[in-house]
Amino acid sequence: MSNSHEIEIRVRYNETDAMGFLHHGNYFTYFEMGRTELFRSQGGNYREMEEKGYLLVVAKIECKYRLPARYDDVLTLRTTLEKVTGAKLVHKYELFRDGQSVAVAQSVIACVDREGNIQRMPAALEQLGTE
Repeated sequence: MSNSHEIEIRVRYNETDAMGFLHHGNYFTYFEMGRTELFRSQGGNYREMEEKGYLLVVAKIECKYRLPARYDDVLTLRTTLEKVTGAKLVHKYELFRDGQSVAVAQSVIACVDREGNIQRMPAALEQLGTE
């Protein structure tokens, strides 16, 4: 099982700003898509985890924009699970267009219950960090 996964994303018209660039806020939607597909590729299922009362929330996220992306660009997003601790996951994101770095980012995801109390990661998630 890999701690890294790639997806392709085509920039849609409604994701661009008045200048024709991918709006900065939409990068974070892409990063969430990357996290979800990485987890799915590892056999995970967010829906089942949430039904058991475990919620993953963004505690911190930062992004460095390097090159603008535009409508109809095909981007490759590589999402890597860098670290797993008892209550958090650290992901790295690398977004490319034709091999050129468009943006890099990192997030810290915390595990909480429905009341927002910190929870220990489910065993299935903790094991991902040991492979």
